[in-house]
Amino acid sequence: MTDSNPLSIKRNITIRAVVTPAWKEEAERELSTAISTTDNQLAQLEQEGQQVVDDVRSQSANPLDPRVQDQIAQVQQQVAVKRAELEEQKRNLLQQQVQVRELEMEQIVEQGQVESFCEVNIGDNLVSKMQVAVVVRDGVIQSIEQE
Repeated sequence: MTDSNPLSIKRNITIRAVVTPAWKEEAERELSTAISTTDNQLAQLEQEGQQVVDDVRSQSANPLDPRVQDQIAQVQQQVAVKRAELEEQKRNLLQQQVQVRELEMEQIVEQGQVESFCEVNIGDNLVSKMQVAVVVRDGVIQSIEQE
């Protein structure tokens, strides 16, 4: 490969947001929606789990049969595992909500990453080509930083 043949490579670009009243409001709204969705999923899980247990019992000639009890125990175990996952998810969302509320205006926070391609040539500093961040304020790009 020669200097005249650049190579296109994929890289991750960090998105950083400037905390503004609008950004905080949107972040709070998204987190509240996610918390509400998780609550709904928990309620639905409990309802569906109970429905499956009731169906197993009603379809069995002898609900006290050990095989039926094992089947019910398995369903209850699966529900408990999924409940624990959803409760952990909700705890994380609540923690994020507290963190968002504590952010100060004009503070810069990492909001995520996007992928892009860039061209590299012989002699380029690969590390600096790979370390790029975009700073946005209310969705508008304020700067593009080579880290």
